Amino acid sequence: MSNKLWSGRFTAATDALLDDFNSSIPFDQRLWPDDIAGSRAHARMLEHVGLLTTEELAAIEQGLDSIEADLTDGTLAVDPTAEDIHMFIEAELTRRIGEPGRKLHTGRSRNDQVAVDIRLYLRRMTSEVRTAIRSFIETLVEIAAANLRTIMPGFTHLQIAQPITLAHHFSAYAHMLERDWQRLGDAVDRMNYSPLGAGALATCTLPLDPARTAAELGFDGVCGNSLDAVSDRDFCVEICAALALLMTHLSRLSEELILWASTPFGFITPDDAWSTGSSMMPQKKNPDIPELVRGKSARVISNLNTLLVMLKGLPLAYNKDMQEDKEAIFEALDTVLLTLPTLQGFVVTMKINSERMRSVAESGLSNATDLAEYLVRRGLPFRQAHEQVGKLVYYALEQGKKLEELSLDEFRAQSSLVDDSVYAALKIENCVAARDLPGGPAPTAVETALRSLCERLDLSAKNL
Repeated sequence: MSNKLWSGRFTAATDALLDDFNSSIPFDQRLWPDDIAGSRAHARMLEHVGLLTTEELAAIEQGLDSIEADLTDGTLAVDPTAEDIHMFIEAELTRRIGEPGRKLHTGRSRNDQVAVDIRLYLRRMTSEVRTAIRSFIETLVEIAAANLRTIMPGFTHLQIAQPITLAHHFSAYAHMLERDWQRLGDAVDRMNYSPLGAGALATCTLPLDPARTAAELGFDGVCGNSLDAVSDRDFCVEICAALALLMTHLSRLSEELILWASTPFGFITPDDAWSTGSSMMPQKKNPDIPELVRGKSARVISNLNTLLVMLKGLPLAYNKDMQEDKEAIFEALDTVLLTLPTLQGFVVTMKINSERMRSVAESGLSNATDLAEYLVRRGLPFRQAHEQVGKLVYYALEQGKKLEELSLDEFRAQSSLVDDSVYAALKIENCVAARDLPGGPAPTAVETALRSLCERLDLSAKNL
């Protein structure tokens, strides 16, 4: 695009290298629906305050409608030589309708224009992410509801710790993702104020009505300071931070799925349709999806770092550095929107090897704490109970036995408080069922927590 809309001040054409370096059209062209929406609202406001005639507004709206239709069906392609999407649409509008198109930018700068475009874009894309998160949570809840009594080992330090259930484990991730869903909603609420009317940095002398455009575009109000309105990218940082934390949670889940799919664990078997093989080793079935999720989390975290470093040294108000916000937040959104359904597909199709989970839970003396608490209930101070059970654990390991395989005489050699009731207390189902405090792994506690989560997110509670 040879004719720049700002060329009046200049006597020489810009260098081609500058054009390439300066252009944002390769990535900001995705903002065209938002740019058109913002331009419509701005034009209607201009007509309302008397800066456009009714006929001029009609021409602008007709022109914008035709551009929107042509971009939607591919009749019109975005000019790759355009400086940005805003100037492309304005130039195309002026080409189509003539003089009224030159009036559209009245009272508006690209600074407040791009600020409103990116807000509109992030608002709708964040809604898509939140929908995908709810869908993933629903899958986790359904798996949990079907596995309220599927015993598995709980771990600390990746060592077998206490028996829990698969429902309890997946419920933990459902609660993490709920917080991610909430964080994104909170970020949108803080972002939902219109910068239109701020102009380049200091508003203008024309009788604009920013509240009118804000209301038409679905904002909660107008930004309170024009300098802040055009230079604020807090919302990009905040949304990207929420996305980075979401990806961190998905990466943690992925790490466990990778471990669980390995031969030493054997807790799950990935579905063939959601796995890959080796070019050399015929026997391999690789959990590439969770491995890629683990890797892609680094990209989103780096996008957050890009935004923070880009902003940290900028004086007020707008600076061209801020053009670099888009690629970072766009890539973060693209990555998350690809990751969520893909990992969900892996999870929903995998086979759960419940017998293997139970066997590992039983083999790791995971009921040792339950034995200590059994002695506490019989009046022994916890520290003494801990010491006595530690000695019993050492003895059981030497004998190659589980705790519940020790004879009553072997128990009583360490503690006279033990009687036949110890065997019921050490039964792994009873160990789990007894942990029925709020948030605990007992089936009743997990079911209560899942019902509450479903109510908060308005999810169907299948099998609950």
